[in-house]
Amino acid sequence: MSSARDEVLGNIRRALGVTGREVARREAVAQRIGRAPTGVIPARARLPAAEQVDLFVTQAQAALATVARVKAADEVPGAVAQYLRNHNLPATIRRGDDPRLDAMPWGHTALDVSCGVSDGGDLNAVSHAFGGVAESGTLALLSGPDNPSTLNFLPDNHIVVVAAVDIVGDYETVWERVRGAYGKGAMPRTVNFITGPSRSGDIEQTLLLGAHGPRRLHIVVVGNREDGP
Repeated sequence: MSSARDEVLGNIRRALGVTGREVARREAVAQRIGRAPTGVIPARARLPAAEQVDLFVTQAQAALATVARVKAADEVPGAVAQYLRNHNLPATIRRGDDPRLDAMPWGHTALDVSCGVSDGGDLNAVSHAFGGVAESGTLALLSGPDNPSTLNFLPDNHIVVVAAVDIVGDYETVWERVRGAYGKGAMPRTVNFITGPSRSGDIEQTLLLGAHGPRRLHIVVVGNREDGP
């Protein structure tokens, strides 16, 4: 029995007059995948490194995220605690097993920290981004036990840590770094690009935050681009 997918693809092949087994076509596809060609990069993204971080902050704030900057990773727990106090939120967070988060001095705060995936009952979550995209103020988060995807979508308040050295101008550079870190045969299950808190304007064009995920997104940028590549 053919699936709906097979039926759709079969109709496309018949319309194109191909079977999908042609050697030349298969070789062309393999070559394109192997090259991973670069897409269009907007001029806005082509900035010096330090300016890319500034643009990232500006674009993230324009997308209704809030941003704090700290000089070093050991300042992150204090910045997270301060954010929760400022918004009158419980001093509780859930995070993944990311070694960068593990190394931070959470014990120097009054935060109640738990680790692992969220079952939907967590109000606050902390993740560590793989990188940031300056052109749109977007965070790139990779799925896995280090940073479970449930933390991206289920808690009401999402706090994301990103190193300034991992903020680049454009999406193409992020994909290049993902391929370099994981390799094509061992890519993460999902790459989530997050720009601002969840929102929807489907009902009478009224903007509603938290429609399909966190109603608040707070970003903690660590260090400066001068600190690394």
